[in-house]
Amino acid sequence: MSGEPDEIREWVSFADPTEHRTWVFDATFLRSSYTCIYGAGCQGVLDDDATEMAQGCCSYGAHFVDEDDVANLVKAFVRLRPEHMQFHAEAMAEGFLDAGEPAADGSHVTVTRLVDDACIFLNRPGFAAGPGCALHIAALEAGERPLDWKPNVCWQVPLRLEHSTDENGHVTSRLRDWKRRDWGEGGNEFHWWCTESPEAYVGHDPVYVSARDEITELVGAEIYDLLVDVLEHERAPALPTPVSLRPRAR
Repeated sequence: MSGEPDEIREWVSFADPTEHRTWVFDATFLRSSYTCIYGAGCQGVLDDDATEMAQGCCSYGAHFVDEDDVANLVKAFVRLRPEHMQFHAEAMAEGFLDAGEPAADGSHVTVTRLVDDACIFLNRPGFAAGPGCALHIAALEAGERPLDWKPNVCWQVPLRLEHSTDENGHVTSRLRDWKRRDWGEGGNEFHWWCTESPEAYVGHDPVYVSARDEITELVGAEIYDLLVDVLEHERAPALPTPVSLRPRAR
């Protein structure tokens, strides 16, 4: 797990046609059959197998990236009804936001409240609407995209977009899968993490197809189209599953 060397990956890159930016993409992951297996074998992110709890990666409050992220959730919450959300009454009475652990500079990152040791928006097994994110359930009922209702981190995972700028102001943007290390020290305590587990590589379409909307939101439609062109016309990797590319122990 955390002590193993990183997987061997194939990367593709190209220059942005309109900005001083280079895009770098993890082709191995994007061509893989990874899919979210929430409710179909997901063991969750606690320190023991939590399959039966059906919490997925919602055991901790969602951390918001900025005020716009918070405002979007507030707008979505107004549309939720008790039949969508198991803890709707609690959210109405006491709110659904909280201040997370203080950062090094003393500031606090806003997070969703926890109820019974998981996100307040997470419906538990036995709830009439079914287990899972109340925002996701309500969005589907409305015929809308769940990603437009959820906090950013909730629809982006397991995709992670990182930016770096060199001394000349040139930006490099890298899209890859979310790893244990991205959760900080707590990631090492996860009993299970989906992108490193063969059980999650059972999708019918490659990630760049199944996660089209999410990737497009992150990089833009023009860059997504360029990415698809590269992935479909460049050589395919020898092995499509990232976890099968781990270096063997000697």
